[in-house]
Amino acid sequence: MSHRPFPGRRSVLRGSLAASAALTLPTALGSAPAFALSGRPRAGWGVQTGDVTCDSGLVWVRSDRPARMIVETSATESFRNARRWHGPLLGAETDFTGTTRLRGLPSGEQIHYRVLLADPDDPRRTGEPVTGTFRTASARRRDGVRFVWSGDLAGQGWGINPDFGGYRIYNAMGALDPDFFLCSGDNIYADGPISASVTLPDGSTWRNITTEEKSKVAETLAEFRGNFRYNLLDENLRRFNAQVPAIIQWDDHEVTNNWYPGEILADSRYAEKNVDVLAARARQAFSEYFPISTLRRPDGRVHRVVHHGPLLDVFVLDMRTYRNANSRDDQSTDPQGILGAEQLNWLKRELSRSRAVWKVIASDMPLGLVVPDTGDGKPNIEAVAQGDPGAPLGRELQIAELLRFIKHRRITGTVWLTADVHYTSAQHYQPSRAAFTDFEPFWEFVSGPLNAGAFPANTLDDTFGPERVFIKAPTTANVSPAGGYQFFGEVDIDGDSGELTVRLRESDGTVLFTQVLQPGRVGQ
Repeated sequence: MSHRPFPGRRSVLRGSLAASAALTLPTALGSAPAFALSGRPRAGWGVQTGDVTCDSGLVWVRSDRPARMIVETSATESFRNARRWHGPLLGAETDFTGTTRLRGLPSGEQIHYRVLLADPDDPRRTGEPVTGTFRTASARRRDGVRFVWSGDLAGQGWGINPDFGGYRIYNAMGALDPDFFLCSGDNIYADGPISASVTLPDGSTWRNITTEEKSKVAETLAEFRGNFRYNLLDENLRRFNAQVPAIIQWDDHEVTNNWYPGEILADSRYAEKNVDVLAARARQAFSEYFPISTLRRPDGRVHRVVHHGPLLDVFVLDMRTYRNANSRDDQSTDPQGILGAEQLNWLKRELSRSRAVWKVIASDMPLGLVVPDTGDGKPNIEAVAQGDPGAPLGRELQIAELLRFIKHRRITGTVWLTADVHYTSAQHYQPSRAAFTDFEPFWEFVSGPLNAGAFPANTLDDTFGPERVFIKAPTTANVSPAGGYQFFGEVDIDGDSGELTVRLRESDGTVLFTQVLQPGRVGQ
């Protein structure tokens, strides 16, 4: 593969809050949208691309005032023979954000693009162009595929700390020149306010950039939008966004901790207790701040499959929108489960249609790790596994149905990638160790957090026979990014052999664990 140089570059708050003043925001980014009669539109929040395929992609931008979005693409940085794409009018109804779809792109090529923002009343008046680049998926198998994944950004009160270098993990990910970044959810912590400072266990101080919208839990649409803008204050993230396309999914913290449809909150921090109301506002902000191919559809769904050439299909799951209520998860029948019947049928159908060598199932929650939800004082379950090592119960029933389907349809090359638990690990699932045996072996790899508190390892549930082959996790809860335990994963698919190599990495890029998987197998 050719390499693009990267330019030089869960709900507890540990530690006491100091009373020092907030760090000041960059002037261009900290101000509200300007409705000045003079001046030209500015795109101070950078650019992003998303859901890139062999011949298409989405480009995102945010303006500081009403503007017409224009995208120009070229094979070279000089923008000679540029192609022009006319995008939407950016206005207050979308928080001055917009996305333009590019079609008919050449496969396996580096695309240079620039976004211009034009005055709606005078198209000749444009702001300074903002540039970016991305690589389309190759239609040729021999070119290979490389991508990175992680999740969990700005959680537990650990925000952008300039003294720490901000979200510096993005520099290590970008240095690998990935074709794309898979973000496995918790892109924001709408339920996690950011304070000016936190006292660390050694007595030193962690200092955060702060904003008004991050001073409380998000309830209004404006507050959810402010949570997404907060992360874009980080120059490492903005630079990464301009260089690496993303495939984005969501999990709970885009709304509130451990949420499910129909929930009524008991959390005293919230005036709005109806989670469905909060989720609708969060979904709108989510759709405004990320370039996602399905969110503009009438059904507005997050789950989708992104085709990345002959080697790879990425199946993006949504384990939030269709789930049943969190409970002890020990019921003997559960048609709704964590995916909902419609999404499960969609996933089975798309997996059976896929002709890609590898089918990555991007799961925002792990399968065999017991993730509890004790927010209301009850021993409820947040993810799939509930700790009973016997036959599948509750949400495990849907997963058992899916695993059985993969086996009997002889669907090859499935690999599960996830985040959520704030440590990194590799689990191998094997029928000979399991209570439920009607499936073929498979791997699940966990990574994260990107910049959030790190937590001890969760226990394993033996229903599907997991063996923890590797783990790195702290022994205490909510270790700050300064204490380490920030992780991302890399997947490298060789174009000649078809081998898929997973590397679990620390925030500086150090490889902790490597696993090579062979193509063409139902199980590994």
